[in-house]
Amino acid sequence: MPIQRKHTMYHSTVLDADPDTVWATVRDAMKILEIVSPGDLDIHTDVTWTEGGSVEKVPARYDFNLTLNGGLVQQEIAARSEIDKSQSYRAVAPTSGVESYEATIRVRPITNDPARSFFEWSRILEIAEDADLKVVEAIIDVMEKQTDAVRDHFAKTAR
Repeated sequence: MPIQRKHTMYHSTVLDADPDTVWATVRDAMKILEIVSPGDLDIHTDVTWTEGGSVEKVPARYDFNLTLNGGLVQQEIAARSEIDKSQSYRAVAPTSGVESYEATIRVRPITNDPARSFFEWSRILEIAEDADLKVVEAIIDVMEKQTDAVRDHFAKTAR
């Protein structure tokens, strides 16, 4: 599939954990990056809060390097709702052919099964005109698998 200059992604899954348990994990950028970059998908290195960022602060800046090309990714938690269990984040600077990036994760209850939850991850990437499309395709390919990694993480902890 050819890469579009504005690429929108939406993934969702049901998790084998209650919403409070899921939210306590996925609201922390350091934890979710660890979950979505397990051994065989090791795509992030040097993940760290920067400029005084922390899990409890919004906005909160964090950086990491991509193993695909060594590119520095600078992102920030831009908004969070503890009530709605949603969090939005965005790229602070362009990198690796991605001109801009915005994403939102959301955790919702399943009314007839309170021990499980519904997880959503939406993203919008704007691709630079001069992007290395092989790098961008690799980034998108990794993102396509990340919701499954979250699902698998909570399936392991449910056992």
